[in-house]
Amino acid sequence: MTVNPKILSNVESGLKTEWLVTNGLGGYASSTVLGVNTRKYHGLLVAALNPPVDRRVLLAKLDEVILLGNLNLDLGAVSPDAFSLAPLPTYAYRLARGLQLKKTIFMPHQKNASIIFYEAMNSSREKAKISVSPLINCRDFHSVINRDQVQWDIKQSNSGRLVIAQPSAVSSTLVLSSTDGRFVARHGEWVEAYYRDEAERGESSVDHNFKIGFFLFEVEPSETKKFAIIAVAGRDEVEAETTLQEIRIESGRVDALYESELERRADLLDDAQKRCPDVSYQDWLQWIILAADTFIVNRESTRAKSVIAGYHWFADWGRDSLISLPGLTLVLGRFEDAKQVLLTFSQYCRNGLIPNNFPDNPQQTPVYNTVDATLWYFNAILQYLKYTGDLQFVQRALWPTLQSIIDHHIHGTLFGIHVDADGLLAHGAQLTWMDAAPEGKPVTPREGKAVEVQALWFNALKTMQLLATSFEQKNKAELYEKMAEKAKSSFLEKFWNPQKSCLFDVISDSHRDDSVRPNQVIAASFDFTMLDKVKSELVIERVWRQLLAPFGLRTLPPGDSRYVGRYSGDRGRRDSAYHNGTVWPWLLGPFVTAFLRLRNYDDHWRDIAFETFLKPLFTKELYRAGLGSISEIMDGDAPHESEGCIAQAWSVAEPLRAYFEDVLLKRPPYEQEILKYNTV
Repeated sequence: MTVNPKILSNVESGLKTEWLVTNGLGGYASSTVLGVNTRKYHGLLVAALNPPVDRRVLLAKLDEVILLGNLNLDLGAVSPDAFSLAPLPTYAYRLARGLQLKKTIFMPHQKNASIIFYEAMNSSREKAKISVSPLINCRDFHSVINRDQVQWDIKQSNSGRLVIAQPSAVSSTLVLSSTDGRFVARHGEWVEAYYRDEAERGESSVDHNFKIGFFLFEVEPSETKKFAIIAVAGRDEVEAETTLQEIRIESGRVDALYESELERRADLLDDAQKRCPDVSYQDWLQWIILAADTFIVNRESTRAKSVIAGYHWFADWGRDSLISLPGLTLVLGRFEDAKQVLLTFSQYCRNGLIPNNFPDNPQQTPVYNTVDATLWYFNAILQYLKYTGDLQFVQRALWPTLQSIIDHHIHGTLFGIHVDADGLLAHGAQLTWMDAAPEGKPVTPREGKAVEVQALWFNALKTMQLLATSFEQKNKAELYEKMAEKAKSSFLEKFWNPQKSCLFDVISDSHRDDSVRPNQVIAASFDFTMLDKVKSELVIERVWRQLLAPFGLRTLPPGDSRYVGRYSGDRGRRDSAYHNGTVWPWLLGPFVTAFLRLRNYDDHWRDIAFETFLKPLFTKELYRAGLGSISEIMDGDAPHESEGCIAQAWSVAEPLRAYFEDVLLKRPPYEQEILKYNTV
């Protein structure tokens, strides 16, 4: 993936085009293709000190200055001549007098470390000197820092190639080392940074990074030299130095680490290709498979896998993780990762609820203010079974948790979540995925009974019936079946809107919200749906005609008086647009699933679904914002600019799942065997 030179020569375009590499721990490195940090979340080493959370910006950037004869060139003032992901971020500069410089950034997998690898080619007749100045920090990645807040303790090794930086105010250590040259210490100075994206978002936008000196490298005439700077993070000096020892820093070792990361990525693609050898793995599909890997992380508290909802600022969220699980893991054959994610959320189930999210501060407890994340857990387990047939694991490890969840919902749990007399699930106002609430006031209040929540509840009950049948627990199977039928009867009676030939979005004792929203698509997409074919077709037709946009589904049609077509401004303005017109790519997953199921997966319609619904997302979005990944959202209005996180788990996962399962018809191998238990 190579960035068009026109983007690099246009400052506005270059500052909006970003790259990201991750380490499988929740940590990452990220910036723009111009090398200018425009967000407080940018940095060459943003380490997760309590994986996948407690993320801190430790190495903000490196400033390079080239000395060649009487030429003194600050690389920060020069646009790169080329930028590519090959597949790791690489800047290339063609400088004066025959000097060329390449810079590649990568992270060793599952290490809180970044390696910045240089290759200098000096075809001039003079010796080149390259000074590289680290700009360091120690802050939480959601914040900025003032120069008066921190004092630094800087220690340098006798070798002249290793520096240890410890702040006074925060429990973290940064170790910097080089494979060549030497470190030249200077009296530290603070350098102010301005983040234009944060200013546009109404967030804190002025930061201070600390400059401690520079690494100096010399390149003789007609010499090509490779060298690297390694940045390693730890909660203390011992942890950081241990990580440094594990990766070692000799020049040859850096080459090996780089090749190892390339091999790891190649193995991901090979594994996918072995699973579906007849699929054409075009470039865009390879990038999306690699993007899927960036979200799967280790969680230290459970010693198991979890899912980062989005980069840069999301941690692991229950709803996002469970919606994303099939596309990130199952369709790619990563069954052990899927199992671990299910175990992670089972361990944190409290009062019959799966966490809404884990805070970035590990000292804080998970937040449980969600009604749907818990219900998505049932669907994730059902999909896991369709791919693995592993009923034994579910019975042994998850069945008690699932029964407890249902019992808590029957008797009532937190936030007003309870089964009502009509068999449907009632809940509070800010508990669905449409949860934006500036200053605590929901923008899209959905108190009562939301349409997708009822679809999830019915799907969960039918899944429980299926499991109880397979576990030969006849009484429980009959109970869950009876509850499901009652919910279905009430749903069909109360949620169908004959005036618009679709579903109400939310109902309560006093109100029926007839807003045309995409939530009703979810009700038509599950294995166990309450809708017959006629109603499902009407729902999909309504959504197709009123909500479909390039790259996803709008959350309100443009003709609605509440529609907001641009996602911009401060948090309040952005929240007002978040679910009132903004386009969400993840919704293409359930939409395509329902669309093609209704058309019996006919070849003609599968071609249309790909060309019309998925191809623009897969082939264009990869180049628009976060290179090689898919953004969280897009503007409802043309040209549908990418907004929100530059890489979002469910934006990648759900379209990818629908592509494999519904467009390519790579159906789960145990699908029929598992679903038969609901008819026994």
